[in-house]
Amino acid sequence: MRDADAVFHLAAAIGTRRPMKEYYAINVTGTKNVCRAALRAGVMRLVHVSTTSVYRQGLGSPVDEDSPLRPLPDPYPLTKAAGDQLVQRMISEQGLPACIIRTSTIFGPGDQLNFGRIADRLLAQKAIIIGSGRNAVPFVYVSDVVHGLMLALERTQAEGQAYNICDEICPTQEELLTTIAAHVGARPPRIRVPYSMLYGAGYVAEGIAALTHSSNAIVTRFGVALYGADNRYATGKARRELGYEPQVPLREGIRLAAEWYLANATAPRSLTSAAAV
Repeated sequence: MRDADAVFHLAAAIGTRRPMKEYYAINVTGTKNVCRAALRAGVMRLVHVSTTSVYRQGLGSPVDEDSPLRPLPDPYPLTKAAGDQLVQRMISEQGLPACIIRTSTIFGPGDQLNFGRIADRLLAQKAIIIGSGRNAVPFVYVSDVVHGLMLALERTQAEGQAYNICDEICPTQEELLTTIAAHVGARPPRIRVPYSMLYGAGYVAEGIAALTHSSNAIVTRFGVALYGADNRYATGKARRELGYEPQVPLREGIRLAAEWYLANATAPRSLTSAAAV
């Protein structure tokens, strides 16, 4: 970081099942190392990228930045919440000139983690609707996230603050899947699985994975809640203090992501991941 004026910390373990200690090493210890290095180098602003997954899932009303961090018992949200709290402590105790950005699910061209896996399942006719399908699923287009990150860097008042960066105009789960299906040339899903049944299956699958020392649960409670619970996040603070406004409507973002996917997709990714509906 020598001679750097600002640092964006986006590195994280995400999207693959791995032991908790590996998630902790990257998302918590790695974050601590970045923050310490930033203090030693005297950077003027560190923008730390967190996630809205650190909040309690399924509240059904917009969650703001003052809400407590209550992540589900899954390696990714647990360690991202721990990293988020670490940055908060270093801000208050060591004067770290940082800002925390909590993004919802990011998608766009090049995305093989979220959009890509959903498209894979749709084309393989293995996608399902969790519950009624009427729950909100907050996706945010990648360039809108970049816009939020730059505002967090540039605005003096952002120092020491946390902001939700997402799009409050959320599609329902069924709308999201139907729209993606239309753009990649797949049939929309017809099979519906009750939320409580799939969430319970996640609990059992996680237990089996723990007993067999496997890092691969076929379904997880976090994956079910991410797409099947009613998740909404408030962006009023970012709008007021940063001037943040999403620029890319959902349908346009899906069109652009689908164009990239269709032009670049090769072998389908694993269809057993809980990150895909």
